[in-house]
Amino acid sequence: MLAMPDENRPAIISSPPGQVVTVRRAGLLAMASIILRGGRRAASASESSPAPERSPPAPNQFNPWRQGDEQGSLFGEILDWMLAPLLLLWPMSVTITYLVAQSIANAPYDRALSENVDLLSDYVKEFRGQVSLQLPIPARDLLRREPGDSAAYMVLGLRGEFVAGEREIPLPAEDEKPVPGLIRFRFDHMRGTEVRVAYTWVAFPRINGAQPALVQVAETLDERSQLANDIIRGVIVPQFIVLPVAVALVWFGLSRGLAPLNALQARIRARRPDDLSPIDPKAAPEEMSPLVNSFNEMLERLKRSMQTQQRFLADAAHQMKTPLAGLRTQAELALRETDPQQLRRSLRQIAESSERATHLINQLLALARTEHQASDLGAFELVELGRLARELVQEWVPQALGRSIDLGFEGLETDTLSARIIGAPMALREMLKNLVDNALRYTPSGGTVTVRVEVTPGAVRLEVEDTGPGIPETERALVFERFYRVLGSNVDGSGLGLAIVREIVEQHDAILRVSTNPNSRSADLPGTRMSIEFTHIAAAPPTVRLDQ
Repeated sequence: MLAMPDENRPAIISSPPGQVVTVRRAGLLAMASIILRGGRRAASASESSPAPERSPPAPNQFNPWRQGDEQGSLFGEILDWMLAPLLLLWPMSVTITYLVAQSIANAPYDRALSENVDLLSDYVKEFRGQVSLQLPIPARDLLRREPGDSAAYMVLGLRGEFVAGEREIPLPAEDEKPVPGLIRFRFDHMRGTEVRVAYTWVAFPRINGAQPALVQVAETLDERSQLANDIIRGVIVPQFIVLPVAVALVWFGLSRGLAPLNALQARIRARRPDDLSPIDPKAAPEEMSPLVNSFNEMLERLKRSMQTQQRFLADAAHQMKTPLAGLRTQAELALRETDPQQLRRSLRQIAESSERATHLINQLLALARTEHQASDLGAFELVELGRLARELVQEWVPQALGRSIDLGFEGLETDTLSARIIGAPMALREMLKNLVDNALRYTPSGGTVTVRVEVTPGAVRLEVEDTGPGIPETERALVFERFYRVLGSNVDGSGLGLAIVREIVEQHDAILRVSTNPNSRSADLPGTRMSIEFTHIAAAPPTVRLDQ
């Protein structure tokens, strides 16, 4: 394996003798391939349909209580999601507590009513068809109703006649079947006040066919409500004290829990502007590790981008120093010339030097543009490689004729129409232009340069071959480095053409092979064949299935 100066680039390895192959680099083009293949099926519909109107900002997907354009706070988000359920559950807790308190308060009072009804039933007597309430003196004192009392009783005879107690107590429902000895409860109204009524029937076996006597005890709900309110007050009042304490503890806990984030923020702010070293994920909480890793990846991409810019500036400064110094020297010599012939020769040299400097600047700009395009997904589309190659060859025919070189294109019309690949048209054109330019520069007068496009199963191959001196096998890995020139070639150039070709080949995840020209007929001029194989073609099955 041949060593490469740039460790970030794929290696160029020696394959079978006579060839050099670049290792393919996947990534951006694979993503573009998926998008383009999935988008072809919907292309006609999207072209005919109008562009959708821009919708208003969507609500915050993490917190529905915040506006879509409102900047969120992690502390506020956590606090909202912790306190909002608590504030929603608190009224439910109060309601449930009230219902439970009512149930607790009803139980002892219902038991007391039941005992009173049972007591009255024991003293209901019958004599010769007449029902009477024969209460002893202590029981009379117990059931005697005073003004303001909350309880009252009523006894009805066998025929529904009033026997004793309060006449205002409502009677049970008419369709209710009397069950002697069973004490029942109901809510009713007496003198406009809601009361709780306990009642039962007393049967007399000696009297057949007669309706049992009815015994009722009614009680207002004031004491029950007072007891229920006391229970609720005993439960709710502590909650009013506990709730603010809980909020304060939650606030304190969140502040302590988010302290590592504040420490991480402080470390990042304390960094020097030129410090692009990765952040230690162990210095952040485990939940922040994905964010820290993504931030480190962004720092790495930024570092590579800055290194590319610095390398470009260094290369440009180094390469432009010599041409500009030569132009200045030639201009100074031309100013001192008095002979018109010598002056014309100096001006001609100035023109040639300026042409070389212009070519160098254009190559530097093309290289910078190519490196920048590596992250531009939108630059990739379906490209007719055969048509692009044919058009570019036609543009270079005048220059080939000026050098007495036979420049031709080979490719069947059917292959040309089906040689569609997924790529960046401008970058592919720049790549092919550099290949043709390089071939014309190294091919002597009378030689041939051929551009060929072939379609093979699963791939499209682009070949550029010449009948020049060829590239020694020992230098085939080096010619793709920036500013590298084969010694003894005596050909003007910037040394950037094949570096640009390599960059574009890598961006298209293609395979580049370098070999001698098998069609060359001269041992002294073995020629060179540059073969680039594109596997991301329009006819290939999609990498990911896209259902429409």
